[in-house]
Amino acid sequence: MSADYSVLIDAETWAFIERTNSFYPPDAVDYTVAQQRDVYNTMCKAFFAGYPESVSSADRFIDARDHKIPIRIYEKRDSDPEAVCLYFHGGGFVVGGLDSHDDVCAEICEATGFRVISVDYRLAPEHLHPASFRDCLAAFEHVASISELPVVLCGDSAGGNLAAAVSHTVRGDDRQPIGQVLIYPGLGGATDRGSYLTHAQAPMLTTRDTLYYAEIRGGGFNWSTDPRFAPLADPDFSGLPDTVVISAECDPLSDDGRHYCQRISAAGGKAIWNNEPGLVHGYLRARHTVTRARSSFRRICTAVHLLGQGRWPGQL
Repeated sequence: MSADYSVLIDAETWAFIERTNSFYPPDAVDYTVAQQRDVYNTMCKAFFAGYPESVSSADRFIDARDHKIPIRIYEKRDSDPEAVCLYFHGGGFVVGGLDSHDDVCAEICEATGFRVISVDYRLAPEHLHPASFRDCLAAFEHVASISELPVVLCGDSAGGNLAAAVSHTVRGDDRQPIGQVLIYPGLGGATDRGSYLTHAQAPMLTTRDTLYYAEIRGGGFNWSTDPRFAPLADPDFSGLPDTVVISAECDPLSDDGRHYCQRISAAGGKAIWNNEPGLVHGYLRARHTVTRARSSFRRICTAVHLLGQGRWPGQL
């Protein structure tokens, strides 16, 4: 049964959806990847909200084995950070970068006082799986090796997938993350049931879109049993960091967050799943114009802040 978005989605959110869609011409589905990136970057610039006055940033590189990984480091003036928030941006593993989520990271820095580090991992189709995962893992290992501060992993959409994949890979290490906050993540759930059917035609992201991005990321190869590609495929959910997943109700990916938290809880870990009523995929860009999105972003920042301090948020 399909969802009735005329009931679920309020006027503010519809205005955000319409503004977002205004950047995408009717034939955008047939665009090349380069053209898709141009459209996405133009849209992100239009939504850019600037930095809080107290926050500044600097661009650096991490030396990987055969290439350099660009990062952007955010600091809050006159603040002694208690933790590092390592942020992985969304964009279906195909679009996005340091600029697309620049203001989001700056605002997380301002709200928490933490050092925020955004990672410009390699994108598909030029760099197929596991390239993006390897870059995010290398970024975590670098940050953990040069600082004693606890690390909270955070990411939206594709970035939430990458954050979870890193957490699964490094659990049990001396310097594993203290927590993870996953924002409307795609975690490799079954696409023929649950929210993938109910919200198959959701505004902002359809089930067909999720299949398209998975196909591009994987280069046509079926990686569905690889936890680095689909964290829900991991048979072992023990030993994972304290986890907060914040999904959007009107999103085919919402059940991925629910199932992920259920698996962690069943394995004896701590996990909270918030399914934000009436919100859609990509609502981080609506945090200044949509009341529901603004409230959700506050919950996201609170979760990052509390986890970084070694505190359990309870109910957000």
